[in-house]
Amino acid sequence: MNEKMSGKTALQVVVGLLAATPVLVGVEGIVSGPEFLHVAAPWPVDLDSHFRFLSGFFLAIGLAWYSCIPSIETKAERFRLLAACTFAGGLARLVSLLLVGAPSLGHVAGLFVELMAVPALVWWQRHVVNKASGTGQLSGA
Repeated sequence: MNEKMSGKTALQVVVGLLAATPVLVGVEGIVSGPEFLHVAAPWPVDLDSHFRFLSGFFLAIGLAWYSCIPSIETKAERFRLLAACTFAGGLARLVSLLLVGAPSLGHVAGLFVELMAVPALVWWQRHVVNKASGTGQLSGA
């Protein structure tokens, strides 16, 4: 396998692995509601509704990341939009950390992925796009 394909394939694998989290957590949040976070019922109906709504968004974002995997070198706009949405969620999670305190380890890991790994994925995907187009330079493609 040549270098161009190995970089693309590696990116596809990493995106596939990382996208599993929002898909699985989204489904579990829709099915379980706030109980997913090991909180005791009863909780306000509005909290349940909001939690399941956001879990649906989490699921949709994960599925949208999966839609980037085939021909990942041609999905720059979608990839960047999803990255921006994920990064914005990470910023919101950071606000919670600063205002309320440190969450569980899983949420801290999510914060790391959202604010550190996702920007790195954008850079990597741009590199794959540029290699596929033959420019070899990092453009806004």
